[in-house]
Amino acid sequence: MTYCVGIKVNEGLVLASDSRTNAGVDLVSIFRKMFVFDRPGDRMFALLTTGNLSVTQSVVSILSRRFGDTGAVHDLTAAGSMYDAACIVGNVMREVQDRDGPAIRTVGVDSGASVIFAGQVRGDEARLYQIYTPGNFVEATPETPYFQNGEVKYGKPVLDRVIRPETSLIDAAKCALVSFDSTMRSNMSVGPPIDVLLYRTDTFEIGHRASLEADDPYFSALSAKWSESLNRAFLSVEDPDWPI
Repeated sequence: MTYCVGIKVNEGLVLASDSRTNAGVDLVSIFRKMFVFDRPGDRMFALLTTGNLSVTQSVVSILSRRFGDTGAVHDLTAAGSMYDAACIVGNVMREVQDRDGPAIRTVGVDSGASVIFAGQVRGDEARLYQIYTPGNFVEATPETPYFQNGEVKYGKPVLDRVIRPETSLIDAAKCALVSFDSTMRSNMSVGPPIDVLLYRTDTFEIGHRASLEADDPYFSALSAKWSESLNRAFLSVEDPDWPI
């Protein structure tokens, strides 16, 4: 399993993904799921991939090969807006599914894949999309300012409670890490390294990018503090007045 989250706030974008891929308890591998395509000063795109690994690797390879190739179709450098860029990623997803999907399914394997796609093109605002297996997509809104893929249920409550458009970029990043900590505590198929990217609106370049190992000092401290704070909050709640 895997876990990815993309967050859009007024100040910018936060993206985070784990790096664990497993096909059973005895076959666990490390594969990065975060990919960046950028031209500093003009555009920045980031993808978080989940689902069939061969499909997502093909999608990323095609986008990479065509990036900056002015004669190629589906070149992200030719996108005039984030909507156009999301269409390009969706079209490449559809291209790979049309090519490989039928053969993959004949052996009983799911060819499904999805992408959290985020970024900004000069002249457009920063945007966040969820792109599905057929290449269709939806955009994050002020009412739904984040997307998750993979093992989503454990890390969702803190996102629902904390993330708002006015949440600061650094608080959104902290919330994403708490979401990962909650997920990793309840599901062993999600694990480090955790790749994290922060993008500040209208900068057109990555603000911060890091890969956090299990023993990362900040992540370890955050995990301990969050657990301690939850227990303290729980104990502070009045007991129900029930006869027992």
